[in-house]
Amino acid sequence: MHLSHLHLVNYKNYTDLEFSLVPGVNGFVGPNGAGKTNILDAVYYLSMCKSYLNVNDRQNLRFDQPFFSISGQWQLDQKTHEVQVAYKAGVKKQIKWNKKAYEKLTQHIGKLPVVFISPYDGDLIAEGSELRRKWMDGILSQLDKTYLDEIQRYYRLLEQRHALLRNMHEHRLFDADAIEVWDAQLIPSGNYIHAQRKNFLAEFIPVFKRFYEQIGQNSEEVEISYRSQLLEDKFENLLLASSKKDLLTQYTNTGIHKDDLIFTIKGHPIKKFGSQGQQKSFVIALRLSQFDWLKHHKGQKPVLLLDDIFDKLDNERVERLIGLVSADYFGQVLITDTDPNRMRALFDKLPGQTQLFQIIDQQALPLCVQKIKDNPKSSHSMNWSLRSSRLMAYRIK
Repeated sequence: MHLSHLHLVNYKNYTDLEFSLVPGVNGFVGPNGAGKTNILDAVYYLSMCKSYLNVNDRQNLRFDQPFFSISGQWQLDQKTHEVQVAYKAGVKKQIKWNKKAYEKLTQHIGKLPVVFISPYDGDLIAEGSELRRKWMDGILSQLDKTYLDEIQRYYRLLEQRHALLRNMHEHRLFDADAIEVWDAQLIPSGNYIHAQRKNFLAEFIPVFKRFYEQIGQNSEEVEISYRSQLLEDKFENLLLASSKKDLLTQYTNTGIHKDDLIFTIKGHPIKKFGSQGQQKSFVIALRLSQFDWLKHHKGQKPVLLLDDIFDKLDNERVERLIGLVSADYFGQVLITDTDPNRMRALFDKLPGQTQLFQIIDQQALPLCVQKIKDNPKSSHSMNWSLRSSRLMAYRIK
């Protein structure tokens, strides 16, 4: 599976950008603010029906424009499939698969798996538990449609329970029967979500440790621990025991919405005791393990999106990461960097099909690698040049 063609109209900083990609490694170089990340974000949107960076679609509109569109041609199962995203301010967005619109966006999630590694991934360590739960939910939802339905159902029921608790608190009346009606629906969803998270982590954590060893150093012992109240008691018992506290706080104090993941290095919280390089290696290992899990369970290689991953990594970790990405195990990769020399050095080492683009003035200008044979006895040398021809440059229309 890979993305062969991408077309953006009024998406973020791009007026009209269209170009083709190779099945192997595609690189994008340019200064900060040029729009490299926006290209990766558009690819993520084609997979997950939303931006990786902006929750509000209005923020994805080019300035003073009423709509945006993203189109992509995907090669899947030896066939070409077209995905189209169309959004207009004030109108519900539409996503089409081969020109047929989905009734529900959830029907599309999981068809084209992607893994996005971003500088913002450090928030998985630094921020609160909600972000870590959403990370787990995002992975499981790409594979298990039932999980996606149950997680949406759980939070709808939870909000209804909270509304009932607020009403009871306001009127100083506790109605146990009314609470039980919502609990009877909440418990099966919570149990299913908990079981799936538990099974996922049991399989995921050993893979994560192996990836961290390859990126970091063998002496750095890392661990992920699953913290859940449902590991201590049955969900129905927890809800019953916290009923008085729930009424007082107007909030459900037990359930899978309180789950968390504890990240440690050498037995200590990595948030406090891990260096910047160790934290960066940790989150990259999380994402590469996510790739591995999706690849194993879906039977196809997700597209790997690597945004500015070299920041805060020492040379040794960079070399190890390059070795991983260039392996046949990974499929299509899109990678960004501000340093063209570093990217050229990286692409010199990469086997297979590669393409490097320079992002400048809202253009994606292909840089090519030409193999030049100096003499019969010499090895092939690599010469980098900018294709200046209009035929070779994909320009803004």
